[in-house]
Amino acid sequence: MSLVHEFVELSTSDDGRPLRLVWRSRRFRVTDMPTTLVGPCDWWAPVARHDISTGRPPLQIAGWRFQASADDGETHVFDVRRHDDRWQLVRVFD
Repeated sequence: MSLVHEFVELSTSDDGRPLRLVWRSRRFRVTDMPTTLVGPCDWWAPVARHDISTGRPPLQIAGWRFQASADDGETHVFDVRRHDDRWQLVRVFD
């Protein structure tokens, strides 16, 4: 696993699932069912330091994990997250 913090181009379906990724000038096609990565909702941040009782903070989709392959067969598992209005590659699993 490599930690990466690079911006990438990500094409998604109408419902937001990843279809294609362009990373370091290479195009990868998603070859499995993407899995959502979740994190605390953005609106939760101002109250996160307060103890509201048992349980955990509300979650939202924070990114995706998916396997994708290039035309030459090179395949990786990618973790991507939204950062402002762009997609950021966070991890690459070989």
